[in-house]
Amino acid sequence: MVSTKKRKKRAHVPFRLNILFFAVFVLFSLLILRLGIVQIVYGDDFKREVERTEDVTVKNPVPRGKMFDRNGQVILDNEPLNAITYTRYQGTTQEEMLEVAEKLAGMIEKPYDKLQERDKKDFWLLKNEEEAKKLITKKEWDAYYNKEITDKKLYDMQVERVTEKHIKTLTPAELEVAAIWREFNAGYAQTPQIVKNVDVSDKEFAVVSENLEDLPGVDTTTDWKRKYVFGDTLRTILGNTTSSAKGIPREQLDYYLSRDYSLNDRVGISYIEKQYEEVLQGQKAKVKNKTDKGGNVLGTEVVSEGQRGKDLVLTIDMELQREVEKILEEELWAAKRKPGSALLDRGFVVMMDPHTGDILTMAGKKIEKDPKTGKYKMDDYAYGTFTSSYNVGSTVKGATVYTGLHEGVITPSTTFYDTPMNIKGTPKKSSWKSGIGSVNAASALEISSNVYMFHVAIKLGKGTYIPNQPLPLDLKAFNTFRENFSQFGLGVRTGLDLPSESAGFAGPIEGGKLLDLAIGQYDTYTAMQLAQYVSTVANGGTRIQPHIVKEIREPEMESDELGPIIQEIQPKVLNRIDKGEEYLDVVKQGFWRVMHGSRGTARSMFNDAPYNPAGKTGTAEAFYDGFERKKFGKIPPEVMNLSLIAFAPYEKPEIAISVLIPWAYQGSGDSYNNIIGRKALDAYFEIKKKRASGESNSANDQEQTQNGTENQTE
Repeated sequence: MVSTKKRKKRAHVPFRLNILFFAVFVLFSLLILRLGIVQIVYGDDFKREVERTEDVTVKNPVPRGKMFDRNGQVILDNEPLNAITYTRYQGTTQEEMLEVAEKLAGMIEKPYDKLQERDKKDFWLLKNEEEAKKLITKKEWDAYYNKEITDKKLYDMQVERVTEKHIKTLTPAELEVAAIWREFNAGYAQTPQIVKNVDVSDKEFAVVSENLEDLPGVDTTTDWKRKYVFGDTLRTILGNTTSSAKGIPREQLDYYLSRDYSLNDRVGISYIEKQYEEVLQGQKAKVKNKTDKGGNVLGTEVVSEGQRGKDLVLTIDMELQREVEKILEEELWAAKRKPGSALLDRGFVVMMDPHTGDILTMAGKKIEKDPKTGKYKMDDYAYGTFTSSYNVGSTVKGATVYTGLHEGVITPSTTFYDTPMNIKGTPKKSSWKSGIGSVNAASALEISSNVYMFHVAIKLGKGTYIPNQPLPLDLKAFNTFRENFSQFGLGVRTGLDLPSESAGFAGPIEGGKLLDLAIGQYDTYTAMQLAQYVSTVANGGTRIQPHIVKEIREPEMESDELGPIIQEIQPKVLNRIDKGEEYLDVVKQGFWRVMHGSRGTARSMFNDAPYNPAGKTGTAEAFYDGFERKKFGKIPPEVMNLSLIAFAPYEKPEIAISVLIPWAYQGSGDSYNNIIGRKALDAYFEIKKKRASGESNSANDQEQTQNGTENQTE
């Protein structure tokens, strides 16, 4: 019985397989039949259609992202421009392009002052075909026909033989055509090239728009240029872009082309525009052109609309920035007019939040001679706050005291008697003021004792000072100093989110220079490093990375409102000072005494400040190295650098500042560093008070509108 059931079951299995195989056979037969119909019946039609058309996707650039200050004011905008473009399709001949260029020249005015000699030669050869042939000898033509001379070599020979006399036959009208024709050739196949986007009148725009059918490849559109709303304020830091004519810098072709850029795309080439290029660039609009084999457009299809670049919200407080720049300019001009300050030509102020690293102000100004007028002028030099470094003097003494405490060579109560030191073979070394007497760590900062710092350096170098005797030192102390200084940001890059930051210059290791290093007379530092250093002191020992971009936001297309946040830049801790609270309290106490103590070096300027500041002044002997350096031959004159670091309020710091005035004067002069620092801190707290009371800033807004200027791209 069981065997019978098994036989029946086996009989059903082949039957089912046969049905399955038959179904597969039928389906394959239908598929083959369909393929045969497509290939045999309609094959020629499809082949002709494929050969007749070609799909080419064109990418059109979009406006770059805007920049706002921390309070939502537009700093860098896009200004729309009327523009005339030309797209060269595949198969378009030079003669066809010339014909269109001649028609277009009758509708617009195109300057030809930028035409190069080679452009004129190429155009002359195109316009004078018969005469161009005569520039080649019969023997050379024979060699060409025998393929002994290539097309390129033949053309190069013609170009070489076009003389100035030939070029002078070109009329102004023809040169205008040549300028347009050059723009046509500057583009790449299927890529729109801007022919004119500066001073395109409404009449020109309208006339060209009405005649597009007679101008193959020409189109009218809207272009844009960068508009600096606040004029020169922070101008250099915002950065520049290339022009559409220049496109991608040659040295970065591979980098940008691998990221889907076109050769004539405008890209950021300096500072914020460069650093945040991929954020600001935006997503290009894509249009698919269907063309025949002759290059004629049969139809277009919008693939994607594109999107303006993302917006940046900067950490900068533009109202404070402008006020500080005004203070810096006024004080530099005033100082420049005083005796002994003829070589003064620059100054820097950095203000930042010591807890977040937000840069509220990054001001730099430089005085130079105008080559046209021979008169002095003031230019923006904000990037100098982090790209140029100088000896800063006694402002580093807080880091020196910390180093001595951290390395265990002094305690907060350690005292040294400040009196001139006589070391054999070196000039006498002393403090700036005689009769200081016995000082400890905090009072040494208050009175700015050089001698106290010298003794710290000697102990670090395992030396023993004996008057009028040599002073051998362990040179490893250089590394000890620099390692401790770097914990505050001195001698290392701060991590600022901008390119080309300088780490400063570390002098060669020489025994006699260790004492100079301890008082800021050897290694060089930037104003940004000083700001990070004093912020680290102010916040209790956390070194925060400074940054100028606060947020990245989606663009709002129809207004100057801020879009949704994409990314918020969070404070980044670079390191924490070892035993920071314990030792930095000594440094902070010394800094407070600088501005409030009975012998404080900055007491006269800051003691009455209602916001209770603390800080350290600095004066350094240096050598002039400014724009008039060549006047002085091999030996530049000695000058004094001035610096100031400060934070406020002392009990609960909310603002940190650094001021650096290189080459302030020769001999003796005023404390321009303290004057600028006091006025800048006053401005910060006055603006804060005004905002708290709800006062408007209409006067500032009105001036902002009047001072708006446009970008001149490179």
